[in-house]
Amino acid sequence: MKILSLQLNNFRNYANAFVEFDDGLNVLCGKNASGKTNMLESVYLCSIFSSPRTSRDRELVRLGQETAQVRLVVQKLYRKHTISLQIDSQGKKKVAVDGIPVNRAGELLGVLGVVFFSPDELKLVKDAPQERRHFLDVGLSQQQKSYFIALQRYNKTLKQKNNLLREYRRSAHIDDMLDVWDDGLAREGAILVKKRTEYIATLNKAAGRFHGIMSAEAEELALSYETSVPLDGDIESALREALCAAREKDKELGYSTVGPHRDDIKIEINGKDSRKFASQGQQRTVALAMKLGEVVIYKNELGEPPVLLLDDVLSELDLERQRLLLKLTDGFQTVLTCTEYGLDVPAKVFEVQDGSVGEGKRKK
Repeated sequence: MKILSLQLNNFRNYANAFVEFDDGLNVLCGKNASGKTNMLESVYLCSIFSSPRTSRDRELVRLGQETAQVRLVVQKLYRKHTISLQIDSQGKKKVAVDGIPVNRAGELLGVLGVVFFSPDELKLVKDAPQERRHFLDVGLSQQQKSYFIALQRYNKTLKQKNNLLREYRRSAHIDDMLDVWDDGLAREGAILVKKRTEYIATLNKAAGRFHGIMSAEAEELALSYETSVPLDGDIESALREALCAAREKDKELGYSTVGPHRDDIKIEINGKDSRKFASQGQQRTVALAMKLGEVVIYKNELGEPPVLLLDDVLSELDLERQRLLLKLTDGFQTVLTCTEYGLDVPAKVFEVQDGSVGEGKRKK
């Protein structure tokens, strides 16, 4: 999978921009605030249907303009697709694939696969479990439509249950209503837990290999899935029992306290919990290893790799680790942003200046 071309009109700080990417490494080079990350954001938007940086889509429209447009052409294994996306000044989005309107995010997922890394991705290791669950949900949803559907159903049911708990927790008939929602949560939640557990087991091997290389084999990474139910039996039944056991507590608190929406990824380096004890450098290495592992799993699952988007990843690495990282990305298309590029690694380099992009020059 590779992006052939990207066109922006009134997107962020771009009035008009057009780039044609090469198969391997593509570098967007320029000063801070010149618009490099905005270009990566537009690619992510065409894949996931949401921005990795903001929930206020109106911010994506260039100041003073009514609409922003993104047009991206992607070459997949057997065919080519054109993704066209429009955002108005109110933040309303419209998207079409090959000229056919797409009304739901699930219909867009899978057309263009991406894995995104930025300095903010350190929160994958150090921040709350929500960040790690989001990592799982994005990765699995891109690869397995059945997971995305189960996730949507679970979240909708969870919202309805929590609304019920808040409004009617003192009602005499609430238990009968909660039985219905808990059945749905157990059914869909079992799918999420099973697929997440399998994904983490596979990621543990792939990310562990990358982490070993980047740490010069000095550290061993171990990933495991943390959930409130046993994984060696009927997960759906176990979830239903756990939901029932937590009911009085849930009614008191006004929200559901048990289920995959509370689960986490345990991340250990040499047997120590990196969520608590890892240095910033270790956090960066772990997050990079997990992202690279995600690329490998995507390729193995779907037969072609996603596009890797690396935002300002080189600035915190020494020269040796910079070369090592780019060597590890060999074999799939990568779009990298940096303030300057002087490595002896072949790339197509684009100069970015205040919302304009120069013609790419191949550096050998």
